[in-house]
Amino acid sequence: MDFESKIISREISEILWETEKTVGTAESCTGGRIAEAIISVPGASKYFKGGIISYVNEIKERLLDVDPQVLLEKTAVCEEVAVAMVKGACRTLQTDYAISATGVAGPSGGTKEIPVGTIWLACGSAERVVTLKVEEDHGRDINLAIATNKAMELFLSFLKEENEPRPVREG
Repeated sequence: MDFESKIISREISEILWETEKTVGTAESCTGGRIAEAIISVPGASKYFKGGIISYVNEIKERLLDVDPQVLLEKTAVCEEVAVAMVKGACRTLQTDYAISATGVAGPSGGTKEIPVGTIWLACGSAERVVTLKVEEDHGRDINLAIATNKAMELFLSFLKEENEPRPVREG
């Protein structure tokens, strides 16, 4: 894990410690790398409940409640599936937040419509989810490293936004 990832993991850790919130992961193509990044910080057991590696559609459907019709019509590599994976992980793992990744890391498996390097990332809560699409192919290992880092950055940004002080309204 690179230095930047460790800094992001530590920032996430601090926010989750302070807010006493929990997180889990639902990973397909990243295969547990996001969970590994989260647990790289000592004390992660206070806020990280676990992860589901849903490498095949059957697991996405059964454990994460991803709609089989969406998988059939749009494939597993779409924004809707990434969002459903976050919501399903929050429900299944009983966490406040979740992070998901679904895509085609390569070197094969891509199509004209969904080329290798296309990875949908999502994070959030059962009520609010944000997404990011990664679309460049740099080879499998780099694609997975980029997706993991981008997922962690996306989650850190989400946490900061969720926990910034709200202005007090008078009246």
